[in-house]
Amino acid sequence: MSLNTLRYYFREAATSIVRNSWLSIASVGTIIISLLILGGSLLLVLNVRHITSTVESSLEITVFLADGLEQEHLDRLEEEIKFVPGVARVQFVTKEQALEELKESFGERADVLSGLEEDNPLPNSYRVKTREARMVPDAAQQLAELDGVEQVRYGQGVVEKLLALTHWVRIWGTVLLVVLGAAAVFLIATTIRMSVFARRREIGIMKMLGATNLFVRMPFMLEGMIIGLVGGLVAVLIINFGYLSLLNKVIITLPFIQLVDDPVTLYRVLGGMLGLGFGIGAAGSAISLHRFLRV
Repeated sequence: MSLNTLRYYFREAATSIVRNSWLSIASVGTIIISLLILGGSLLLVLNVRHITSTVESSLEITVFLADGLEQEHLDRLEEEIKFVPGVARVQFVTKEQALEELKESFGERADVLSGLEEDNPLPNSYRVKTREARMVPDAAQQLAELDGVEQVRYGQGVVEKLLALTHWVRIWGTVLLVVLGAAAVFLIATTIRMSVFARRREIGIMKMLGATNLFVRMPFMLEGMIIGLVGGLVAVLIINFGYLSLLNKVIITLPFIQLVDDPVTLYRVLGGMLGLGFGIGAAGSAISLHRFLRV
């Protein structure tokens, strides 16, 4: 492909975009909106997953033991706990350790617990970690049935709700992407179709003079790709600056909320959005050329 031919392709694509400026702007706007919703939904899903993972990593089952158990019984009970399906780690916590941790959680007000040192009401316990969060309910139920176990507690309901939220966010984000992506493809296809219709005589003359299908099609393909690339670039810039601004505000005002701040992950999201915008533009051109340009 010569440099002059390449210049011709880009010149014709630019001329067509200017000629159908309103449709081109509408196509770019639809792509921007589609990708903004996609990018926002994807970042929301990633952050929900990140928060869920943080909760899961701290999720554990506390197995409170009955008073007066002999050391032999405790050793046997620990072995039984290790054989419960899904259990990854078991830690024995004495009542003295539990009281010290309770004091630390009270901070400066720990003196209110000073009277409990002589008559510690806290029981001995085991802290149990499972390999996966979804294994916690079944493991807790089996642990509660062991001989010597007084009570079993865990963060029931929290992780399940977060996982359900992630599931629905992913579904609705995908639905919105498909709907708006289809609208963007339709608008781009309409833009290309009008360009083809306006130049139908010129295209007929070019074919009579021996122009190849590639030579006729390429300006229209470039037109759709440029529209998609421009829309994708604008959406990427908006998402980038918007998310970084949100991230800085959350770090200052809500430091206990850990949002995704990994540059590699963010660059992958932004790069995927840009590539998707380019792909939507190419898809719109291909559909229009296939249906309306018989060369």
